[in-house]
Amino acid sequence: MKIKLKSVLLILLIIIILAIIFGFYLFNMLMSPVVSDKLNPEYKQLSVKIPRGSGLKTVGQNLYENDMIKSSLVFYIYSRFTKPQIKAGVYNIDNTLSVKEIISVFETGKQAQIVVSIPEGLTMRRIGEILERNDVVTKDDFLVSCRNPELLKKYNLENIESFEGFLFPDTYHFNPSMNSDEVVTFMVDNFFNKISQIKGFENLSTEQMYYVLRLASIVEREYRIKEEAPLIASVFSNRLRRTIGLYSCATVEYIITEIEGRPHPDVITYKDLKIESPYNTYIHAGLPPTPISNPGVIALSAAVNPPKTSYYFFRLIDAEKGKHYFSSDFDEHTEVGKTISTKKAAGY
Repeated sequence: MKIKLKSVLLILLIIIILAIIFGFYLFNMLMSPVVSDKLNPEYKQLSVKIPRGSGLKTVGQNLYENDMIKSSLVFYIYSRFTKPQIKAGVYNIDNTLSVKEIISVFETGKQAQIVVSIPEGLTMRRIGEILERNDVVTKDDFLVSCRNPELLKKYNLENIESFEGFLFPDTYHFNPSMNSDEVVTFMVDNFFNKISQIKGFENLSTEQMYYVLRLASIVEREYRIKEEAPLIASVFSNRLRRTIGLYSCATVEYIITEIEGRPHPDVITYKDLKIESPYNTYIHAGLPPTPISNPGVIALSAAVNPPKTSYYFFRLIDAEKGKHYFSSDFDEHTEVGKTISTKKAAGY
């Protein structure tokens, strides 16, 4: 009887050991990646969003349903035992990662980034459209933040109505969890960092900087050939010095597209030149009340350091290349041509 009992106990022990071994093997198998390499036909990538307060069961179920892991139960059990500090955010993962590796990604807090390129010469409205199209923030939220009095005050710009002109054109890596205030702050910080590296800005007051910025925003919209930007800035500087209207088509285009909401024109008509607006530099001398675009380094450098020239006029002579003819007197200027064509703003 004792021998039989010992045999039964031994068999049970063997079964238990085998069950443990099998369970350990199964657990590890389910912990392993879904596919071994990226060449596998079943290879997948996923952008995983983990909201604040998300439960481990919810995260595991989401991963399982998207074929990122083999078992949501194993994910949950492992997480319960290891107690990882998973950070909310958006993460890029793929199914070559094991459960342990996926959790490590979530613990690092190193989130996926949205890469967006903002061209020179866009208005904040157009920038908002690009950001919305790339799922950074909505255009409406972005525009509200661009006019946020508290944000403007942070940069000592409380007497300025918006960040138009301060949204530096660049390639940005946005964190998906950023809100619109954070996005605007990111871009404006970049602007101030960039102008700190441009000779001429270092000793300017806020009012002087804003003057240069308004000029640069027009230069940005007028030039296409890099070497012409300083010459265009010199023309406008000469005219401003003598209180002569700038006669900039770019300011009229701004009225048409940003104030009146019409499509970007191929040709500026004489009727357009008579639109009553403080932005119309054909009927009002001086600079417009705000920037008309967000300029880049070339236009900013040209506006803060315009060369000394005798030019008071320039005319577009090659619309495709954006080439201009510069002149010192009106007769020479009018001889070049009489059609007023426009250059498309970036994004049109």
